[in-house]
This record gives sequence, C-alpha cells and structure tokens, in this order.
Amino acid sequence: MDQAAQKTIQPRDPNTVMTLARLGAAHQTRLSFMRQLLRRLVRDDWTIAQTVFDIDAAGVGHAVYTAQGPEHAYSLIAFAHDLPADQRSDRVIATAWDATFTLFDGIPTEADIARLRDNVPKQEAGRISDRELSLSRANRSVRLWDHVVDALSAGHQPDEEQVRAVGYLMRTTAVYGSGKFGAADREQTRHRPECAGPFQIEMLSVYLTRCFVMDLVDHMARARAPETAVPLDPALRRRFGIGNSTGLGMAPFLVNHPALLNAWVASREEALARVRSDPTAPETTAQDFRRFAARAQIHVEGWHSAHPMQIQKCTDLRSDMAALMAHLDTADLTTDQPWNRLWLWGEAHLSLEGQEQLASLLLEPYGDLVDPLTTCMAADEQLTFPIDGTMSTDRLRQIIEDVYAWALGLDWTAPKAQARVWYTSQAKLEPRLGERALEPIEPYEQPLGPGRDAVLAHAALKDAPQATVAEFLLAHPQHRHIARRAQIAARLPYAEIRDNTLAADMLPVDMLRLKLSFFGACHFDPRSDRWLRINMFQHAPFPHELAETGDDWTLPPLPGGRQ
Repeated sequence: MDQAAQKTIQPRDPNTVMTLARLGAAHQTRLSFMRQLLRRLVRDDWTIAQTVFDIDAAGVGHAVYTAQGPEHAYSLIAFAHDLPADQRSDRVIATAWDATFTLFDGIPTEADIARLRDNVPKQEAGRISDRELSLSRANRSVRLWDHVVDALSAGHQPDEEQVRAVGYLMRTTAVYGSGKFGAADREQTRHRPECAGPFQIEMLSVYLTRCFVMDLVDHMARARAPETAVPLDPALRRRFGIGNSTGLGMAPFLVNHPALLNAWVASREEALARVRSDPTAPETTAQDFRRFAARAQIHVEGWHSAHPMQIQKCTDLRSDMAALMAHLDTADLTTDQPWNRLWLWGEAHLSLEGQEQLASLLLEPYGDLVDPLTTCMAADEQLTFPIDGTMSTDRLRQIIEDVYAWALGLDWTAPKAQARVWYTSQAKLEPRLGERALEPIEPYEQPLGPGRDAVLAHAALKDAPQATVAEFLLAHPQHRHIARRAQIAARLPYAEIRDNTLAADMLPVDMLRLKLSFFGACHFDPRSDRWLRINMFQHAPFPHELAETGDDWTLPPLPGGRQ
C-alpha cells in the first residue's frame, strides 16, 4: 500500500457528525459515563456495602448503600413506599413514587436519615442540603415486578422472555444533581478525582439504585413466602438494568452547553480517528472485534419499540448488522489500516444507525488508545468564554459563514423553518416546545435556535461598516449571544449542532439520544418525538462482580456465556 494511504486519519468533519439525524443514531461507547464510573471503581479498589436495610414486609422503609473510595464515601439513601397504582406515573409532574433517593456526601447519621425521610419523598417540594449530591425517584414496572415477586416467592426463577422484553424492575423519572433543589453544586465536588468527569455523581446514584432495587425484589419475595422463596439467579439478575423516562427538559442541554458538547464529541471522534489510523492489528484483536460485532447483533435483536420511527431504525440496524457480519467473514482485519478500510466500507454500505454502531464497536478492543481520552471530557463552564471584542467584523462574518453554512442555505421565510418555539414552563421551570403559529408564546422564546440567529447576525454584518466586534455589538446588542457562540465554535469544532432546532420536522429525541448515549444508555425507545425510555446498567456487574468482569459488560454475552 502506498505511503499516502497509511496517513494519520483525522477526526470526522463537524458538518457530518453534528447533524440531528446522525446525533439521533448515537450509541454508547467505551467513553460513556457509566463505563468510566465502573472502571474507576475497579481501578481504585472501591468497596460498596449495604449498611442499612430497614424495610418491612409491605416494602416500606429505607436502606443505605455506601460506596467507599480512597478518600471519600458516598451513600445512597433509598426510601421505599407503598404507592397506590392510580398514583404511579412517568410524568415529571407526578407527586408520589414507589421509591425516592438521595446520594449523600459521606456516611449519614440517624439524624441525617430522619431529616431526609421528611424531605426526599417529597422530591421538588422537599428541602435537601449541600450534604446531598443528587435527588431522584423511581416507579416499578408493575407487570414485571409482580411477575418476578410471584415467581421467586413460589420457588422458581421468572420467565426469561418477560425479563428480556422489559429489562428493568424500576424506572427513574428524574435524577437531579448539580445544585437543583438545594443539593450541592458541582463546584463543591468537581475537584475530587471521582467527580471530575461528567455526570459521575448521577451515574453512581443510578448504579447504587440498581443494587437496591434487586435487593428489594428478593426481600419482597422472601417476605411473602419465607419457606419457599428463592433469590434471583445471578446470571438472570445481570439482565436487569434501571429504566429511565427522559423528556423534553433535557433536550436543550446540548445547545446550552457548547463547550461541554464539544468535549464529549471531540473525545469520541479523536478515539475513532486513533483506531482508524492504526496501520495493522494482531489477529487476536481482529477476533475480539468479530466477537464484539456478534454480541452487538444479539443486542439489537433484543431492542424493541412501538414507535414507527424507532421500528424502522431497529429494522435498518438489524439489516446493517447482518451485512457487517457477512462482510467480516472475508474481510482482512489485520493489515493496511484495516479499521479505516472497514470504516469506509461502513460509510458506503450502512445506514446512519449502522455507521454509528460500527463507530462504537471499533473502539471496543482499543482501551489503551481510547480510555485515556476520558480525562478530556469535562469542561470548566465557569470560564464564560467572553466575547473577543477586538476581533474584526470581517473575521466574525467568516466564522459564521463556516460554522453556519448550513443555515445560510435555508429559506428562513418559510413557516416550516421557524415552526417551533422553545420556552420555559412557569409551572415546572423546565424547557418546553410550542408551535409558533398556534400559540402566543413567541415573547417568551429562549435563544435555542442558533442557526436562525446566526443568519440574522450575518445579514447585519454584511450591511455594517468594517469595525471591531465590540463596535458592531454596541450598535446591534441583540447579536451578542450569537457572536459569542460563533467565537466558541471557531475554537471548538463540535460545539454547535449543525441543524435547525426550530424546524417543523425537528425531533427533540435526536438530542436526547446523543446525550443519553454518552451516559451509556441502550435500547432507546421513543414514546413520541419528545420523550423516550432507556435502560441503564443492563448487564453490568454488581459490586461483588466488578473485579472479575472489568469493562466488558455492555453487550450481552454470546450463546454459552462466552464474551
């Protein structure tokens, strides 16, 4: 192969990566936050123990799970409730739940637990302090919960098909952190190594919640029939994750945090470029990749949804995985930049779903190249990226023409181009999406359409005399926010979604899926274009299994239990 073909592969073009359609096809990777957490727990020899389990036969009471690290301890305090069926809801406006939780900074005293018992079950209506790092709640998946308790209490394991169809016993409806409702601000913990990465507090809370839920279902079976009850089989236990319902409130996060968005995507794209640049691969690595691909094929066979959009995506991905496995039967995965050749084949033959699944799989055998990039995934957003007022207006216009070229090519006079309005709900203080032509909400619009705003700024720049950005903004202060965004995007190539977030056909779930894929979620199941369900930590090892399992848990095992 000639020397040019062996060149270092560059990260993908932001204009390719940052479209909503591709963001909405993202999959978890080695860089995902759940996997970062579990690798750290193993590497730093953390211990996790159930220190309190004071729950009665009706399933009411509290439990404490403490994770002890080298320097700090964190305790999940779980409150279990007897919730009437008519009060169970996935909606964020619910006021009662089957279980409520907080992650406590340290080891709680009895006085702490008493204080929190009066407040955590109330969630937003309660009061927590800066000793608490997160606030969350969950509801049972009632049909599967009852089936599992019934089976275990009768002395046998639950039906594997029913477990596979749902995949979790409880589903969270929110995991609040970073200062919400009185909890500790991120500034309080971000300097600790275990908290430096994005969302590590929230991921630890969910992981410990899973431990509690699985212990609770065993407890309920024993309480019902102590003479006959059996515990869940360990292999079956691993198939349960924690469900989550995530709605529109999360979608604007990616627009509101451009530096953080860039850190996440740039790390993933650098990881993919590093693997694609590898000139050769040992046969053992090639075989590892083939096994990962076979496991991913099993994974998608178990991914189901009732939403037409996701049904089609899953159909495409199953077809893609079949094509990939057929290609791998004869592909050379050892010489002449094998992973780059495989990637180029994927670009030519796979849907967006398949391409992004392939990107995830390519990272799996290369922990040595990929995992160090986790240190690049935080962003100090206390640095406010002040506007560079000394920049020339010509330079700002050039940046807009580069970053927002896609927007400059749209007809913004068409109603469908600006059909949506992002605003904040007065009742819940969370983002909402309305129809511009149907609702009188335009006066409350949030600046979440940077493409449109960049086009307006560009028009003003074309008509303005040559000057500095400071002089331009003195005359046109309405363009301050887009000038700042453009200057950030000039330095951080993946900071901006390169698509229209106001369009009539925009799907908020595309933004949700990107963020949740970085969490490490799987089995995305849209319930509309504005909210979806996911599964977290499915197949993950429990605390006593961490050291023996390591990081290889996200994909289901091959038949016979082989990884």
